[in-house]
Amino acid sequence: MKSYQIDDLTITLNKEGAREFSKVSFPIRYGLFSEIRTPDYLFQFNLNGEIKYIQGRGSTWPHPEEWLKRTVANDWVYYSAGDYRGVYDLMGEFYLPCLPYPSNALVDNHPFEKNDVQSAIHSWRSLQEKIRALCRRDWPQGLKDFLCHAAEKGEEFLEQRSRRMHRLIGGEVTVLPPDTRHVDYEVISVIVADGCLYNCGFCRVKSGKGFYLRPFENINEQIKSLKEFYAWDLLNYNAIFLGQHDALHGGREILEFTAQKAYETFEFKNSYLKGPRIFLFGSIDSFISADDRLFQSLSDLPFYTYINIGLESADLSTLAALKKPVAVEKVYEAFIKMMEVNKRYETIEVTANFVYGDELPENHLSSFLELIQKKTAPLSKKGTLYLSPLIAGQDRGKDNRRELLRRFYKVKAQSPLPTYLYLIQRL
Repeated sequence: MKSYQIDDLTITLNKEGAREFSKVSFPIRYGLFSEIRTPDYLFQFNLNGEIKYIQGRGSTWPHPEEWLKRTVANDWVYYSAGDYRGVYDLMGEFYLPCLPYPSNALVDNHPFEKNDVQSAIHSWRSLQEKIRALCRRDWPQGLKDFLCHAAEKGEEFLEQRSRRMHRLIGGEVTVLPPDTRHVDYEVISVIVADGCLYNCGFCRVKSGKGFYLRPFENINEQIKSLKEFYAWDLLNYNAIFLGQHDALHGGREILEFTAQKAYETFEFKNSYLKGPRIFLFGSIDSFISADDRLFQSLSDLPFYTYINIGLESADLSTLAALKKPVAVEKVYEAFIKMMEVNKRYETIEVTANFVYGDELPENHLSSFLELIQKKTAPLSKKGTLYLSPLIAGQDRGKDNRRELLRRFYKVKAQSPLPTYLYLIQRL
């Protein structure tokens, strides 16, 4: 790590952040990065010289422990501290990611409407002008390299780069598994299959197309191209998302091939971050039909694997209202198998999604509680449950949201398993 003072800019290269993702109630940075500190803001950059974080330093900044983060899809996300304890009870994390696009968040927080937050994003443009000017002067080689890389990666470049990433994987990632919160949603997406078995009527994030498995050649090309795309910043990644909505249905061979190829090509063994992880979705039918060979194969990989299953409801009338073409008996079978897999395989954790809202049939919540209270093994440590609010695109008043949150806490208190809200985040 080395620092330089240039006018009112303090530039620090090659800072070392935390090497493991943690649940902490104070600001923390992971991986290797560089930063520029000004009187008003702290700007932090990834190893490719791309802006990653902005944090206000002045008295008008909403909270001294909140910040903005730019995703590889070029979305700015605001991390709100809330009251820490309340946020953790809701999300399982101490910070609430506030998204700039419509999602399903119950918390009524709109930081992007604040002038100070918008000013922080716009301040990046002004800083870039200074960086371009500095880049034309003589500096020590490491400093000059950083300045020149940062100078060429402005807003237009980053937007084009986002589109390039989506072209490489063959489309946008409309939703990440909720378990990716464990790595702050920092995953490399490799798409092994498109479409879905069910295309449930309530779902707003799926394509509406039938299930289609990608050829091995396509997956191999994705991984090869993504290594070039992430370049030096690969050191800051240790997790992959096997997309899209039902990678589990792809089967053992394609999952094993993709995971091993990604581990080797992305050189996760040399990652600055410890603990490689895989995240994927699975449908009820793909999970029920998955045999021991598949789970043993995943268990043998050099990853900790999270499989998220969309169960949605254990009530017949709710499943019908959701237009989810599965029987209640299969929901029970999948939940029981989830508990068995979690107990049997140390490096696999299966989690489940259920819907949540005030317009669902009367028996939805009671059947949910009956299922999880009767079918959960004693002392279960794995098997997080996520409740997905059905509020995207709907105008909800504060009183309505408060009531939904109150009811959520009541349900959470009765759950024998960790239970949180599902925040739909794209990439």
